[in-house]
Amino acid sequence: MFRLFKLPTVICCLAVILQTGYGNEPYKQTKAAWITDALNSLSSGRYPKVKAVAWWHENFDETRLRLDSSKESLLAYQEGIAPSNFISQAQIISKKLQLPPLGAIYHAANPDFGGTEDNVTSERIKRFEVLAQKKIVWAYFSNNWYDTIKFPLSEVKIIHESGKLPFIRLMPRSDFNEGGPDPLYTMQKIIDGKFDKALSEWAMDAKKIGIPLLVEFGTEVNGDWFPWNGSYNGGGIKDIYGDKNKADGPERFRDAYRHIIDLFRSHGVDNITWFFHVNASSYPEEPWNEIRQYYPGDTYIDWIGISVYGVQSKGETYYSFVEIMDTIYPIILKVSDKPIAILEWGMTEI
Repeated sequence: MFRLFKLPTVICCLAVILQTGYGNEPYKQTKAAWITDALNSLSSGRYPKVKAVAWWHENFDETRLRLDSSKESLLAYQEGIAPSNFISQAQIISKKLQLPPLGAIYHAANPDFGGTEDNVTSERIKRFEVLAQKKIVWAYFSNNWYDTIKFPLSEVKIIHESGKLPFIRLMPRSDFNEGGPDPLYTMQKIIDGKFDKALSEWAMDAKKIGIPLLVEFGTEVNGDWFPWNGSYNGGGIKDIYGDKNKADGPERFRDAYRHIIDLFRSHGVDNITWFFHVNASSYPEEPWNEIRQYYPGDTYIDWIGISVYGVQSKGETYYSFVEIMDTIYPIILKVSDKPIAILEWGMTEI
């Protein structure tokens, strides 16, 4: 989950006088205005490669991210997501998620699966859809590895039986604390095959269930709040692992993700659509931590995912959705031509 977003100083200074481009009034720095700006910009086709949007419906660290944090924010979401170009039906071919029809955008969410992101219930999905007044294509949840790697069969069944696609975040962490290296799940250990037995069992369980699954490994990899970030796996050092011209930290993540996908392919798993998920800003802000350094490649990845968050606490600088997207969107286009999903987005009430 995202922490902060920064823009160049000159843009920051101009932010207070900029207009959205979708109305005549200057930005109103409220959650409702932020939501309206976001959904209007997506509906307008401003970002044509964006083919899905998934709200993060949870009060993370008392951030009041839920749709119903205020009547105004809930109404802004309901009105913004109502147009028919935001769709609730997935296009599936050969068990893989395809692009939506021309001009359409998938509507999805993490419908408040709790602080650990894995308290999956059908009731939570239904409550979100009632609030949004629109159904979702997928329900997004975390498969926290903690002390064991295990396919989340119960959670997948609940989501599937609710008529949604299960979207699973593979989270290689042994606890829920943020920052610092993980004592168990390092990228090098994954590359070395230390967890191949458990990962193979996970893969076979996914194959056995047979339904289409959406999966990502290493959420928001360019953010140092997660242990799979390059900071904790070699950083910017270039002469210990792999290519001497590439930073070891990102290179290890890239190869760990490739290793997992190769392992799944070796077991004939053909019902997974693979996502590569980054944050709109990179932390630390170092050249070696750029998004492109982590990317496994188009032969491995089906969709690119982005986290786009507005203000999460008082005192933070306000950036509109458009300001953030206008910065990150061209960066993503230089990484890959794959379809883009805004896998997490939201803002608190301020």
